[in-house]
This record gives sequence, C-alpha cells and structure tokens, in this order.
Amino acid sequence: MLWVRQGQHFLKRVAGIAAVSCCPMAGGGVAMAHAAEPQVRIETSYGVIEARLHLSVAPISVCNFLRYVAGGYYDGGQFFRTVRHDVFAGNAVPIDVIQMEARDGEETNVYGPIMLERTSETHLTHRAGALSMARWGPDTATSSFSIVVHNSPEMDYGGRRNPDGQGFAVFGQVDRGMDVVRKIYHAEAYEEKLKMPVKISAIRLKMKDKDQPALRAACPALF
Repeated sequence: MLWVRQGQHFLKRVAGIAAVSCCPMAGGGVAMAHAAEPQVRIETSYGVIEARLHLSVAPISVCNFLRYVAGGYYDGGQFFRTVRHDVFAGNAVPIDVIQMEARDGEETNVYGPIMLERTSETHLTHRAGALSMARWGPDTATSSFSIVVHNSPEMDYGGRRNPDGQGFAVFGQVDRGMDVVRKIYHAEAYEEKLKMPVKISAIRLKMKDKDQPALRAACPALF
C-alpha cells in the first residue's frame, strides 16, 4: 500500500478544472478495471479515521473529493459542526452527523459544483459511518462533507432533511475510527456549532497498486 500525497508518485494537484472527468459507459456506469475502493486516512486532533471510497458507484463525488485531497485543501481544515437528533437547531427532521470544512472554509469552491449522485441511483444509504457530500440545492456540492454517526435515512433520496427531497450523495464508508467520530459528535457545542472545532491535520489517499488503473480510468484529472 502507498500513502499518496500531493506531488508524490502518480498523484498530483490539478488546479482550475471545473468538472470531474469520468469515463461513462452505456447505461450510466463508469469504466472500471474492477470495483476498486480506495482508502483515505483522516488525521484529526482527536485521532485517526480511515474510510474507503465507493469509486465504482459514486465516481463523481469520489473524484471531486480526491482532487481536494490531492491539492491539500483539507489539510488545516476542521470539523466544525455536530448535528444531533435530540438538539433542535432550526430543522425538525432529525439526522446525526458531523460536518467538516476545508482550510479556507465551508464554502471552499476550487473546482466548481458537482452533479448530485442520488442514493436512488447509487443504492448507497446514510447508515452509520457513511461519508456524504454537504450541499444546498441539487448539484451544488463542492468541498464540505459529513460523516454519519447514527443511521440517518432522512438524508437519502426521498428523505425530508432537505425540502427538495433529492437527498445527499454518499461516497464512502468509515472502516476504522468510529470512536473518533463519536467523540467529535459528543463534543461541547452551541446548538450545532462546536465550541472548539476539531482540527484536521491531513487527509491522505491510501492506494494499492492494483487499484491504480481503476482510479486512472475514473479520475483522469488527477493524473
């Protein structure tokens, strides 16, 4: 395995690209060497979170996320928000997530907004540990994402968390470090805002050699 950082080995920062480059197939799929699931390591002041990315079913969200990883935009970012089902903060539809923002803030938008990969199409769900792109309206997600702490089906397609009913895009799943996620979730907060945001020192891609062809096929803008 190889921890890939900006400027090292095969992955490099690509700036000024407005859309994710993918390789569509007939029927809406994406050309893949195999069902690769690259892994990432999220290093925080509370500990390490490791997650796998659903490249084969959510390539737009994954490739977009990896561009921000490759560019180092998450390094120095923070988890700033905890949303708990038992704390009302303006939205009566309960969910349980923690949300992060890039180093330059929640609205960091380097590559432009991406198309929403609806859970009705990917067949992924907002179960505990899911990584999900934050958004306002459909097709507006940029850099910010959430990690689901407890199953939150109201974030899926048809759910009520967002009034448009389109849900949010799931693109990964925590494999290790849910204890860290829960610690952030339970940290002291005023309504949804953490009183002391949890710093992210780095997010790194963990890549197996056999997964490189699939990543190259799905995310050519990274190379």
